[in-house]
Amino acid sequence: MRPATADPVVASLSEGVGGPPGRRAGRHPWWTPVRVLLALTALTFALGMVQKAGCVADQWSDGEGRYTQMCYSDLPYLYTGRGFAEREWPFTGDAQVRSRYTVMEYPVGIAYWAYGAAWATHVLVGLPELGDRYAGAVDALWGRPDVQREIGLYFAVNAVGFAVLALLTTWLLAGVDRRRPWDAAAFALSPALLLTGLVNWDLLAVAMVAAALFAWSRGRAGWTGVLIGLGAATKLYPLFLLGGLLVICWRARRWREFVVAAAAAAVAWLLANAPAYLSGRDQWRVFWSFNAERGPDLGSLWLVLQQAGDRAISPGTVNTGSWIAFGAWCVAVLVLGLAARRTPTLAELGFLVVVGFLLVNKVYSPQYVLWLLPLAVLARPRWRDQLVWQASEIVYFAAVWWYLGGFLEPAAGDDAWFYWLAILVRVAGQLFLVALVVRSLFTPDGSRARSGAHAALAVPAAR
Repeated sequence: MRPATADPVVASLSEGVGGPPGRRAGRHPWWTPVRVLLALTALTFALGMVQKAGCVADQWSDGEGRYTQMCYSDLPYLYTGRGFAEREWPFTGDAQVRSRYTVMEYPVGIAYWAYGAAWATHVLVGLPELGDRYAGAVDALWGRPDVQREIGLYFAVNAVGFAVLALLTTWLLAGVDRRRPWDAAAFALSPALLLTGLVNWDLLAVAMVAAALFAWSRGRAGWTGVLIGLGAATKLYPLFLLGGLLVICWRARRWREFVVAAAAAAVAWLLANAPAYLSGRDQWRVFWSFNAERGPDLGSLWLVLQQAGDRAISPGTVNTGSWIAFGAWCVAVLVLGLAARRTPTLAELGFLVVVGFLLVNKVYSPQYVLWLLPLAVLARPRWRDQLVWQASEIVYFAAVWWYLGGFLEPAAGDDAWFYWLAILVRVAGQLFLVALVVRSLFTPDGSRARSGAHAALAVPAAR
């Protein structure tokens, strides 16, 4: 289905180039929908690299510029701060390494990628000798000319890899429903992708989620589980897709598919974690302990409550409260999914569950919008709704950097209430999209015309 005939926003924009296609409009012999989408993704990601140009130009050394220009990225700082400049394995228990470097606080999938990118960087610069680096202080690494060159190259290596992941994600999303490849355009042209794609390594998990959606649409329950497991080894949230599968299989009384997917996810997660666990059990545990001991942090409603109430909230209180709230949210999604007029799709249920997790989580980093993006564009493929939601995310994206830069502090020294407002705007945008997705589950037409082919995507034929 052509977007200009199905979406009012696209139809109105098409007036500038002749209006929606007519009944006798033909197809271009080379520019297929998927190729157009890939080109748009490449353009968006290239603009995202340009958006980081200010920080690249000053070699990530301007502490204020990274916030004023909103070009911050974790990658350069973790290159020297987690031992990658010395090619240290993230999970090593070597006493000398651990005395010099903080353990990588991310799941194993990200740690593996970051370590591999460091090796690629060193290969490109000719495998530099590291003896003099070991002899010096870690703090001195940042100012070394050779390390500064590697930092820029490390960022570029990761950026190229992320661009490939973005293209792969677009291709996968376009293939979930073969009759509606254009639904992936909201990912390909996403302002959120442009602004946050290079902040951290989250695109790894995004690609895994897109691949899981694709595998499920093809009736591959085992591969769906494998991809969910690998995604959960990269970021925890892909694990929540199993909740969506539970609802779908429950409605269809097809428990075998759920068991296969869940078992495959568990095996994939265990195998992915095995190298890290076996090489450094204590270092492997850091991700879990770091998150358990973390208090209210950036972007969370918990932070608003703490700052507005002028009272500290302990990590234990946040842990208990967030898990209780998230559990209640999951029960609500389960009830909605079972009571819905039609069987929801995996993208719809996954979106609802992940939103619930993010709403009550103790932190909301700017790039977390990417977690929702592939799910949202398939769960609610309407440009107006996507633009409203992503506008709220952009408000938060700008506010968090201004907040970190100290630009939102009132002259009188009061609390940065404008940052609280930005958090609430972001939450409102997410709840807006949640309401539309829920409504579509109980209306005859939903968010789009529901063809028999699309309905089959909820419970694809087993293979």
